[in-house]
Amino acid sequence: MQTHQAKRVAIIIEQVMQKRLTDVMTEAGVTGWTVLPVLGGSGRSGAWSREGQVSRAGSMVQVVCVIRPERLDTLLDAAFRVVDRHIGIVSISDCEVLRAERF
Repeated sequence: MQTHQAKRVAIIIEQVMQKRLTDVMTEAGVTGWTVLPVLGGSGRSGAWSREGQVSRAGSMVQVVCVIRPERLDTLLDAAFRVVDRHIGIVSISDCEVLRAERF
């Protein structure tokens, strides 16, 4: 079966910023994504978890999309406008897809 090169972009961001992020992703031409809850982690500021959080502000989500390589720079420019001023991690990896016309 033939596969096609693509990019998988995963962005971890505060849940309250999710809509702003997915809005700019749409404006950048991204037609699909998946939002996953982030239960906890550890980083520059130390360990954290959702446990015991009393507001949405402490919650984090991961927004994942798969796009064509030529769309990557446009997406990153748009996403950085949101992530730059907030907690956020952007990771990019190479992947392969079976149905390139969907991306």
